[in-house]
Amino acid sequence: MSFELRIEPTGQTVEVEEDQTLLDACLRAGVWLPHACCHGLCATCKVRVLDGEVEHGAASPFALMDFEREEGQTLACCATLQSDAVLEADLDEDPDARTIPVRDFEAEVLAVAALTPTIRGIRLRLSDDSGQPLDFQAGQYINLEIPGLEARRAFSIASVPSLALGAREIELQVRRVPGGAGTGWLHDVLQPGMALRLAGPYGRFFVRESAHRPGEPGGGQGLLFIAGGSGLASPRSMILDLLERGEGACPQLITITLVVGQRCREELYEHDEWLARAEAHPNLIYLPVLSHEPEGSRWSGLRGWAHEAARDHFNGDFRGVKAYLCGPPAMIDATITTLMQGRLFERDIHTEKFLSAADAQQQRTRSPLFRSV
Repeated sequence: MSFELRIEPTGQTVEVEEDQTLLDACLRAGVWLPHACCHGLCATCKVRVLDGEVEHGAASPFALMDFEREEGQTLACCATLQSDAVLEADLDEDPDARTIPVRDFEAEVLAVAALTPTIRGIRLRLSDDSGQPLDFQAGQYINLEIPGLEARRAFSIASVPSLALGAREIELQVRRVPGGAGTGWLHDVLQPGMALRLAGPYGRFFVRESAHRPGEPGGGQGLLFIAGGSGLASPRSMILDLLERGEGACPQLITITLVVGQRCREELYEHDEWLARAEAHPNLIYLPVLSHEPEGSRWSGLRGWAHEAARDHFNGDFRGVKAYLCGPPAMIDATITTLMQGRLFERDIHTEKFLSAADAQQQRTRSPLFRSV
């Protein structure tokens, strides 16, 4: 049994299966809805039901409060239809966005490597029934099915799109979440040769290339990437894709600054590789900073927090910069405050928060200034 869903204000219609979420049906039909975590935690996919009946599903009570449910709001990533329906969504046009329908893939595990004591690098080869490779924009993510768990887990793609289109491979960087069943399984059980299932691509975290093309409004701006923990995955994909595609994607007059914040030296992975990339590309600046490195260690680099390192590097003035932030909510929030104090505002800030269930309970409200991040 299926139902018809109409999305306003565009008037697009989508067929939704009885137990299929609104978001899944739309993304598989090539109809984009705002989304981020896909697990009912972040409220990015909140929409208003104008007509029809929905089941709210596993939406967090902090992301979808009781009064919002009574007002006809729901989370598209959790809600299922009980009848034909009409919903209203906040759809922002983005000239740099590609609409790539979500598809299911089978994955063979090619390699699992310890990047740090808490982060694993995972390389997968993908296939699906159509024989088509995974197409995505650098910075997007996939939802991975963990054996024995009902809900899929979201992980950013750390590799460039050309690897997926050519060798049909992607790379993930997975941090162990204390007490997390999904990341615990990926760290303790996953081995090369095993099979997994995943779906993608998801998200709208990608470089807005039109904003830094010379001659365009705002052209010539610098790019600032700030990553914390395994949040390096998305910026890694985005920066390597820009460098790989060369002048057409990112003119050499555009400065790319990457700030990586980790607790200590043993958690700072791919350090030598980024030093080499910065040496090979004069427009790439790499700034690693450690917040809890023991005094007297051999580390001679920056100490403190990622947002402080960015502030000091730019002398507190971020005008003319496009910022891309990826990592834990506390890092994102501190960085947004610093950027805004340095005269950078919502239109120039893009984020990807790594939000766990514990984070969602701590974060009951979201800033009205940042309805899109």
